[in-house]
Amino acid sequence: MKAHVYSVDGNPVEEIELPKQFEEEVKEELIRRAVLAEQSRKYQPKGVFKLAGMQTSAEYRGRKEAYGSIKNRGISRLPREKFPKGRFGKVRIVPFSVKGRRAHPPKPEKVLVERINKKEHQKALRSAIAATARKELVAARGHRVDGVKEIPLVVEDRFEELSKTKEVVGCLKALGVEKELERARGKKASGVKGRRRGGSVRAKSLLVVVGNGSKVARAARNIAGVDVKSVSELDVSSLAPGSQAGRLTLWSRRALEELRKV
Repeated sequence: MKAHVYSVDGNPVEEIELPKQFEEEVKEELIRRAVLAEQSRKYQPKGVFKLAGMQTSAEYRGRKEAYGSIKNRGISRLPREKFPKGRFGKVRIVPFSVKGRRAHPPKPEKVLVERINKKEHQKALRSAIAATARKELVAARGHRVDGVKEIPLVVEDRFEELSKTKEVVGCLKALGVEKELERARGKKASGVKGRRRGGSVRAKSLLVVVGNGSKVARAARNIAGVDVKSVSELDVSSLAPGSQAGRLTLWSRRALEELRKV
């Protein structure tokens, strides 16, 4: 598969052969599994204090002959706080009581990570890279591809030397990504609870893949919806947000050369 390399002004400079990863078959189910596996690695184990709800003097005293028994008192026979002279207080310990323990609290030993085989994950990454070169998949994700110079979009190495956000935006407009940037600039309200808290979600827009140690990374990350990754940082989640393959991606020529060596 071949693609044109564009200058920062939006003019074609040369035509190059794309790395072999772009010829991989797109397997959406495998990509979905890989994304879920990557997301699960970010979960943190959580649990409750082992003695939560149990640090009380409450005790069940239901035997008729016992000192301070609550039998035949016309009240529920449940663990109650012990007071002096055989008196008793409020119900404690049981899950349905005030300050009682949790019935089934979260366990820190719960298995949170969804595992995936190493070779399957590598194949999913290659498949997600190949999906960025399929125009129909990119359009299906909701990206505005009309006006974009070419898919996949490849730019010359001079792009990596840009150090100001204004310069990066100018370059992206020259490459025909202006409508896509406008789409990501708007906010969309999050779920019901998120709306109550004033939360909002920005659309995932362009993914910029550059070589390691590139200057443009700091400039491009300030643009709404745009993510910047080096080749070594690439993962399936960034190439297929929400497990839907086909993210609009801008590759630098140097990034493709590094990808060719992987």
